[in-house]
Amino acid sequence: MLKTYRNHRISIVVIIFTTMLFSCQNRLNEVRKWDLDEGKPQTAGKGINLFYTDSGAVKANLRTPLMYDFTHLEFAYREFPDGLELDFFDDENKKNTIIADYGIMYEKTDLVDLQGNVLITTADSTVLNANQLYWDQKRGWVFSDINYNIKLNNGALNEGEGFDANEKFDKFISRSNKGVQIVEETE
Repeated sequence: MLKTYRNHRISIVVIIFTTMLFSCQNRLNEVRKWDLDEGKPQTAGKGINLFYTDSGAVKANLRTPLMYDFTHLEFAYREFPDGLELDFFDDENKKNTIIADYGIMYEKTDLVDLQGNVLITTADSTVLNANQLYWDQKRGWVFSDINYNIKLNNGALNEGEGFDANEKFDKFISRSNKGVQIVEETE
């Protein structure tokens, strides 16, 4: 009888242990499903104020109320759904500023898509407004295929559709425009 009682006791312990094991396994599978949901960001940050430095010098300062990080996806990106403000500094520590209502930065291509009331102000007082533009960080090139207006540092005013420019805006190619150009006479 003692042997039977001991066998029942061992059986009960094995059943309880097995039940607990499968219960934990089900919960673990549920947690893993959450991790695999590719429609959700890996992380989210509020009130971001990020500095990028190189050899101790500040090269850029990004400020945004909200950032979603989707860098866990095959085509990784970071999204700024509530807008962003970015200051970047050249080798002479001159500041250029970009403000946009929305932004998305693609990791593999180094391409930034800025949308909604995009405003760029360069260190030399050039001001560009557009509803959307792209910034190729790798090539240091800014471009758009839609309407824009720009006031260059020499006083020239342009409105047009589509442009290509370097980051300093000292090389600016408009695809079509109208405006006031300042032309210096040479002798």
